[in-house]
Amino acid sequence: MSICVIIPTYNEVENLPLIVARLRALPLEDLSILVIDDNSPDGTGALADELAERYKGQISVMHRKGKLGLGTAYISGFKQVLQTNTAYIAHLDADFSHQPEKLLEFMKSIEGSDVVFGSRYTPGGSLDRHWPAWRKWLSNFGNTYARTILHIPTKDLTGGFRLWRRETLAAMPWDRVRSNGYVFMVETAYLAHRLGFKIKEVPIYFAERTRGKSKMNFSIQVEAALRVWSLISRYRDIQPLPRG
Repeated sequence: MSICVIIPTYNEVENLPLIVARLRALPLEDLSILVIDDNSPDGTGALADELAERYKGQISVMHRKGKLGLGTAYISGFKQVLQTNTAYIAHLDADFSHQPEKLLEFMKSIEGSDVVFGSRYTPGGSLDRHWPAWRKWLSNFGNTYARTILHIPTKDLTGGFRLWRRETLAAMPWDRVRSNGYVFMVETAYLAHRLGFKIKEVPIYFAERTRGKSKMNFSIQVEAALRVWSLISRYRDIQPLPRG
């Protein structure tokens, strides 16, 4: 059963070889990895090429000319993988905020579902135990805020650890997606919901990175919250797809 894991990178030279090793150690027979690098100045792209050369046929690299945003990175990756016969497409962060071993549980959970979300807020999920209380509150508030506005039952709309069926990704109207930051996760979750796809949440532990520098800050979270409102009018015409 083929699966491709997409890893967007920007200055992840310390983490990339480690996350690749953890993924390759999983008992998944037909696993491939697509690294999408935004011209990282720390040499992440060159290291990704070395890994692709070392593990030919298992790792591929997409080089982009600059820091073009998380949303366009994922969409470019999705479109490339959809040109193959890969059955499942996953994506996660390179910084070990997401534990790659959870993919095994995702693969089991996707039976009877269209997409699996790693969830920090479903029962059993949690945030880094060392986070201060204000940061945990802000993260939880952002999700509650988006869920309330969009009227969607999914508890974790902003997480970047997901597993999609090929058919689900192929049915998403990617040319209509406009978000290019972390609100991209909210937009794709809302779009999947509007299309009638069954979303399964699997509890995860979200760990703080120990190597490299985080790209998240307060202004990014505020921007994401403000942009949630635009999704309602953008997808007002979207109806659930007929199910066979």
